[in-house]
Amino acid sequence: MENHNLIVRLATVDDSHYAETIVTEMAESAKARGTGIAKRSPDYIVKKMEEGKAIIAVTADGTWVGFCYIEAWQHEKYVANSGLIVSPAFRKTGVATEIKRKTFALSREKYPHAKIFGLTTGLAVMKINSDLGYEPVTYSELTSDDEFWKGCQSCVNYEILMSKQRKNCMCTGMLFDPVEAEAKLKAAQEREAAAAKLQPAKNETVVTPEGELVTSHRHREFKNNFGLFERWVRFKQFVLLKSRKKDDGSDQSEKKKSLLSIFFW
Repeated sequence: MENHNLIVRLATVDDSHYAETIVTEMAESAKARGTGIAKRSPDYIVKKMEEGKAIIAVTADGTWVGFCYIEAWQHEKYVANSGLIVSPAFRKTGVATEIKRKTFALSREKYPHAKIFGLTTGLAVMKINSDLGYEPVTYSELTSDDEFWKGCQSCVNYEILMSKQRKNCMCTGMLFDPVEAEAKLKAAQEREAAAAKLQPAKNETVVTPEGELVTSHRHREFKNNFGLFERWVRFKQFVLLKSRKKDDGSDQSEKKKSLLSIFFW
């Protein structure tokens, strides 16, 4: 983290006095972006602190910096990392990344077998999630718990969500599957072991018995194509917002909408 004077830690009941500031900043941030964030009450934030299910960032003198919390769904099969917010004065300091990392670690500690997911419109958050091992997924791969989706009712884009039968919206769903992650780690270790036996020279590319080129660790395909994914997200949001406007009644307009629907959904 760039600013070493910031403290990122588990939130406790002693942090309850920050709750009002946190929910106010959540609302202001959503308003500034013109996109939604599920509205939370100060009491709800305090409850997360009391349960040991939140990460908070503060300065050495006690100034609030950032916050994020976790919530289990569907009999603890899924865990959502939600409500990531950073005070405007401390954005672009790297603190958001540190908060997300600690929130992710807290989720793994409390619910080691659960799939961890999040919904976000922020490309910076998507990048952080990607670095933690999340992958973009369709909404069908997220929790089906109605209580979770009820939390979206306060979002300005709730109408879009419901018009798409909860299958799509402005947010991008991202998921970390511990079973899949373990399988990928094992496969990577096996590749490394095979490459080590071949003892390639430094910076030399060799071919494994399976015909694979090996020079270094394989990176996740999503990470390598994040720029492309970023453009896709922006276009998706453009299409969804455009669909809210009144139809001009032309056949050509209908054809375009139909094609976009088939291609993206």
